[in-house]
Amino acid sequence: MTTRIVLADDSLLARRLLKDMLHGVDGIEVVAEAADGVQAVELTQSLAPDLVVMDLLMPVLDGLDAIEEIMSQSPTPVLVLSGNVEANEVDRAFAAIKRGALDVMEKPLLEDEASLALFARTLREKILFLSRIRVIRHPRRRLRLPEAIPPPHDGAGHTILAIGASTGGPKAVMRLLKSLPASFPGTVFVVQHIAPGFARGYAKWLDRECALPVTTARDGATCSSGEVLVAPDGSHLTLDNGTIRLVDTPAVNCCRPSIDVFFSSLARQRCDQVVAVLLTGMGRDGAQGMLRIREAGGTTIVQDEPSCAVFGMPKAAITLDAVDRVVPLDLIPAVLERLFGAIRPDTSAGAPASVT
Repeated sequence: MTTRIVLADDSLLARRLLKDMLHGVDGIEVVAEAADGVQAVELTQSLAPDLVVMDLLMPVLDGLDAIEEIMSQSPTPVLVLSGNVEANEVDRAFAAIKRGALDVMEKPLLEDEASLALFARTLREKILFLSRIRVIRHPRRRLRLPEAIPPPHDGAGHTILAIGASTGGPKAVMRLLKSLPASFPGTVFVVQHIAPGFARGYAKWLDRECALPVTTARDGATCSSGEVLVAPDGSHLTLDNGTIRLVDTPAVNCCRPSIDVFFSSLARQRCDQVVAVLLTGMGRDGAQGMLRIREAGGTTIVQDEPSCAVFGMPKAAITLDAVDRVVPLDLIPAVLERLFGAIRPDTSAGAPASVT
């Protein structure tokens, strides 16, 4: 089965380079090229490709608005190519993910043959994988909290929320963190598989979107309630008796940072204070670590299949019997509120809350 893709980039040189990288690759066919966002939208509607590879800085209609149009009219997997990992470009890349893009890659340095070869290999792998993901418009539906989840007892005692995610994760993590109040009574850790160079920008993007402060984790720092710490890329994140350790040991499950490494570090300590959440993602990373957390007395939750972009990691954890609850993404905040006893600020008393 051939994966049909549309290349959208206003640079003819960039499109030629991408076509050369994909030429002759079994299972991939470039069916059209777009030089601006309007063309990208029109070609996606008329050709129904399996994937769009999208630049963001384009004339007539930029990539962000093009993605929004595509997702509203003819939902299609989109892979974003970012010019660099400088602040403005990273902001646009994560804005694209918020609007529906599945993943982001940094464009390679043209003068670096090793960089070009690595980029080409990664590009082919991502195209073949992302093109298989179904992107659909989900009608808004009423969700009910699973009855099996008990209310928190006095002093619920949970102090750590550990979140792992991969493909489709940036948007899912953002939606989850946005639901947590500034008074959230625990430390939140996020291990997200993301393209090299994007972790710091990812943390800054989340910080702007969420009530809780978000930063990248630093080696030797201690964690405090009411903050979100994102694993930096290139190192494994671990927690040792409340102290953060970043370690450069080999990749686990082809990942560094690895969710399994972080979850396993939590399982070496008391886990009755830990809630581990595994969100959308390909592969098995996080499943074994989640099992260790559950065996050590922690609470484990995975995102359900209908709300996942990719059900791989949650399914792997379920298969290992590592999961206490399987919950739709939109209901996970309510579950966490019960487990942590986190109460959203009450604005019903006194002066009404202002809207800014």
